[in-house]
Amino acid sequence: MRSGETRRSRVRTPGLRSLVALVAVFVAAPGAAADGADCADEIAQRVQQRYEKVRDLAGHFEQTTQRVALGGGAGDALVASGEVVFAKPGKMRWSYEAPEPSLVVSDGATLWVYDPKAREVQKLPLGEGYLSAAGVQFLLGEGKLQDEFRVTASGCAEATVTLGLTPKRPAQYERLEMRVDRAGFAVRETSVVDLFGNRTTITFGELRENTKPAAGLFAFKPPEGVRVLSVPGAP
Repeated sequence: MRSGETRRSRVRTPGLRSLVALVAVFVAAPGAAADGADCADEIAQRVQQRYEKVRDLAGHFEQTTQRVALGGGAGDALVASGEVVFAKPGKMRWSYEAPEPSLVVSDGATLWVYDPKAREVQKLPLGEGYLSAAGVQFLLGEGKLQDEFRVTASGCAEATVTLGLTPKRPAQYERLEMRVDRAGFAVRETSVVDLFGNRTTITFGELRENTKPAAGLFAFKPPEGVRVLSVPGAP
């Protein structure tokens, strides 16, 4: 793989690792969370209760990656955007539109990362180990937020609350964050910070629930002439 192609693939991977925070978009329970120390537990419980009831989710996303480990500042951030669709169990489709078209698809068993410009696709198993390492098991129907994370909160008295999620067990990231709208408990923005301090932030818009997406959205067949690279699953 050429160096440019490698860089493009790695830019998109952190976006997958932040998917766990997207589950907070499922929150829509009535009432207000308590202020102070109880705010984090209250919101986490509402997240858990809501996402368990939602079958699928679709909307627009903007992804910003700041490569702090390489000395990059805000001006060096990598920005991408497109449309995303999720369906339980384990299905997702990230359609990147800018700065270049690309595609990330999972049918619940296999993950495909397709780069049309490089005419190359990476294929890897989406097993339990990968879900845990990527932090997406909650969105895809597995795990409990308060069992897997130490949960903190800031801005409990404000219109938007930030939840901090620190994994209780070793993971491939340091922490996750969710920015939750207190009015309806919808998440407006999520972030993941990896072990090197790099931060990937995803802002969601125009989110729609339970739209019953077609099963074909989560199937992928490599186009003719595209090189397929089989990648081992995460440890």
